[in-house]
Amino acid sequence: MYVYIMSNKPNGTLYIGVTNDLCRRVYEHKNKLIEGFTKRYNLNILVYYEVFDSEIQAIQREKNLKHYTRQWKLNLINSINPEWKDLYDSIQ
Repeated sequence: MYVYIMSNKPNGTLYIGVTNDLCRRVYEHKNKLIEGFTKRYNLNILVYYEVFDSEIQAIQREKNLKHYTRQWKLNLINSINPEWKDLYDSIQ
């Protein structure tokens, strides 16, 4: 299971999600295959993700991340991806 953050540009709009297939899900976001927030705001850059052993852990982490401040989330992304590179190519 994965928790991930999508964005449209460095320090841009953020979307936090959870999935059991990160490659498939990011592909869907990038190609605007699913209606919703990421399509509406063109969130097509995978800027952060974490791997979990269980669905329960991943969902709990997603909920926790969504409650943190925007600045905390930006600091989290910057701590592992300071250039805001698209991590999609590294997970394929």
